[in-house]
Amino acid sequence: MQQLNWNQLSASEQEQALRRSPLVGDQALEQSVKNIIDSVADKGDAALIDFSKRFDGIELTSLALSPQAIAAACDRVDDKIKNAIALAMDNIQAFHQAQAYKPIDVETQAGIRCELRSEAIEKVGLYIPGGSAPLISTVLMLALPAKIAGCEQRILVSPPPIDDAIIYAANACGITQIFQVGGAQAIAALALGTESIPSVDKIYGPGNRYVTEAKRLVSQDSRCVVAIDMPAGPSEVLVIADKDANPDFIAADLLSQAEHGPDSQVMLVTDSQTLADKVNLALAAQLSTLPRAEIASQALSCSRTLLVADLNQAALVSNRYGPEHLIVQTAAPRALLPKLRAAGSIFLGAYTPESVGDYASGTNHVLPTYGYSRAVSSLSLADFSRRYTVQELTPQGLQRLGESVMTLASAEQLDAHKNAVALRLSSLNKSSEEA
Repeated sequence: MQQLNWNQLSASEQEQALRRSPLVGDQALEQSVKNIIDSVADKGDAALIDFSKRFDGIELTSLALSPQAIAAACDRVDDKIKNAIALAMDNIQAFHQAQAYKPIDVETQAGIRCELRSEAIEKVGLYIPGGSAPLISTVLMLALPAKIAGCEQRILVSPPPIDDAIIYAANACGITQIFQVGGAQAIAALALGTESIPSVDKIYGPGNRYVTEAKRLVSQDSRCVVAIDMPAGPSEVLVIADKDANPDFIAADLLSQAEHGPDSQVMLVTDSQTLADKVNLALAAQLSTLPRAEIASQALSCSRTLLVADLNQAALVSNRYGPEHLIVQTAAPRALLPKLRAAGSIFLGAYTPESVGDYASGTNHVLPTYGYSRAVSSLSLADFSRRYTVQELTPQGLQRLGESVMTLASAEQLDAHKNAVALRLSSLNKSSEEA
């Protein structure tokens, strides 16, 4: 990877060093995705079938997988994969069940009761990337929290042909509605609905830049009312390492994200020139053995090593970048944790590769990218529910609060707001006088 000395860069050069892959943000992307969404809105299933033929090279007669097709796919999955899925499910379920919401019920003042409650989102759409790297694990990361939260309708979409293990994982997580459609057109179908695919209230899942752009556009489309989980596009990782870190471990972690796609990005931030050189050698050696070496090489061409003065500066650089995944391979990784302000998920220590979070440690691997981790959280159980407030006042409570409410409403020149309180107070005063 290209090496840059952070302290020798100008402010604009530092900004350039932290930029994502130029493959992200293609000027023609928005219009291309808009056209796909409009086509799905106009033609429904016919557009989805046409796009599958055009983009995936597959002619579909049905978008939905039948119960028989699901059962047959499950039978074809190797027991070793089934056992790995079962272990991952146990850990993911344990971690997400621990996140169960606890209602808040507070009497803010005598006679004034305020509550914060939560209920599951009714209809959710789960997008599972497929193609050259079918993400079996993403099924678990989306379907299990949706089930634990109690979402009534859980719809899964994935590009055809859907990998048998994806179907098995979905079935194991209680998903019964599985549709063979991917890309921007799948997002459009979930948002707008078609003859076969029902519209949903919220869409979840990572994807390529087309999927990410489609999620953004449908969330702003007046033809539908749909929310999205987060900006979750091409994968990225940043590694903070000191002189004693294992260069082979670091290279393996960098390549584990670089192999996702040519628009992925990996970064190394270190205070050791010697380590940086060793990591480059390890990258070359490991890259030559990977089946996806060409894809990883393209990602590495837009990736870099940043040499910093010390680990405190490494933390500052990382916070500016806001990585999806942040790996800390230093002598005392947990000591650096309080200084790390922006990351989707953090992996501490030499024996915590990013891969464990991707599959089976229990945390969720659907994470914000492009620097959104500075303000957007990793996916959790809360994302499958909506929170709402409840308030209830006794007559005495309104009498205690009413004057302040009327004063503020009057200051805002909202007389109807003031009258809604004044009428009630007048009624209470009249009742009191009559008594």
